Amino acid sequence: MHINLLALSVPFFLVFILLEFWIARRQGKDYFSFAQSVSNLNVGIVERLSDAFVTGSFYFVYDYLYRHFAVWHIEPSWYSWILLLVVTDFVWYWYHRLGHEVNLLWGLHIVHHQSPEFNFTASTRITVFQAAVRTCFWSVLPILGFPAPMITSILIIHGVYPFFTHTRLVGKLGWLEYVFVTPSHHRVHHASNEQYLDKNYGDVFIFWDKLFGTFKEEKEEPVYGLTKPLNSYSFLWQHFHFLLEMAYAMRKTNDFGQKWRILVGSPDMIDPRYREILERKYRMYNSSKPAPARLNRYVMGQIAFTLALLFVFLCVEALCSAEVKWLIAGFILITVINCGAILERRRWIFHVEMIRAALIATGLVVYLPAMPVFVLVGLFFVLSVHQYDTLEAGYFRLVYRRA
Repeated sequence: MHINLLALSVPFFLVFILLEFWIARRQGKDYFSFAQSVSNLNVGIVERLSDAFVTGSFYFVYDYLYRHFAVWHIEPSWYSWILLLVVTDFVWYWYHRLGHEVNLLWGLHIVHHQSPEFNFTASTRITVFQAAVRTCFWSVLPILGFPAPMITSILIIHGVYPFFTHTRLVGKLGWLEYVFVTPSHHRVHHASNEQYLDKNYGDVFIFWDKLFGTFKEEKEEPVYGLTKPLNSYSFLWQHFHFLLEMAYAMRKTNDFGQKWRILVGSPDMIDPRYREILERKYRMYNSSKPAPARLNRYVMGQIAFTLALLFVFLCVEALCSAEVKWLIAGFILITVINCGAILERRRWIFHVEMIRAALIATGLVVYLPAMPVFVLVGLFFVLSVHQYDTLEAGYFRLVYRRA
């Protein structure tokens, strides 16, 4: 049986997240909050899920470009591996820098910077949109002559390393600070302090920032997150709010040149008041009241089950039919959307719960086509239609302790 080894990234990262949480608690440091950690993990879960659908296509892009457009053909050797790592990080630097300086790219990258906390969970805030844009930048590597197997191997290393720079538990690291990106360097990058904005873009090596004038040493305690904090745990709002702000800004002008400048200009062109307008329009907010323990346990149960399901799915996804893949993907996506909505006490979460139940029922009918299953699923749909309000009221009493 074929096992997808990349599935091991789920327990690998989870172990270090739990270890960091345990150490922080032992040291009396309040580096984690439940709702924000869940919000961070939700983004990471969907990014890992998307790997089952898009990662293979990235390999074929690199392989196609290498076979048809490579200027040189570089053979694997110890020095070519080092060269590839350095070139990969150089390309990353410019991808990352442009991701902060160009509105359209910032709209895809901003998700990574939304967390007001800085810990290993924040490192999971990567979207499939970012992965696609990175592939466009990294497509220069096969054209330079690096074969696809080398590229995909080095990208795994390049993806694992920055996970460990997202922590407040590690101080400065002596001489390593002069060569590599360290947690101290990356804390500056995630800070919203004015003197720290748009600094330290490197992923593995810090000397690119020193070479191109974007380096800043950590001196005072950073304040993390966006300069204007995002006012929602919503999975969808986190992904699309800045793109909506851009669209709103473009609708405010009839000048085509100005519309283009909004698209490719810097983020400071977007009036921060537009977010407030859109937040009111779409009713985006965080509840100011701390969530009761019962509600947190319910959300934690969903996250734990989703992580387990994601791990099993990634292990055997090559053996799954397209129908199974899309059913599981839909269930996981609906779950992470629902978890954010529960944290904000949204009333419409019951409708999302019913969609999840309908996905489960559909899977049972398709893959267990037996008469008892048909009867149970039929009863479920009949009960849902005729007792919807009663079921909704019972759900709210169970989850929110109110009708």
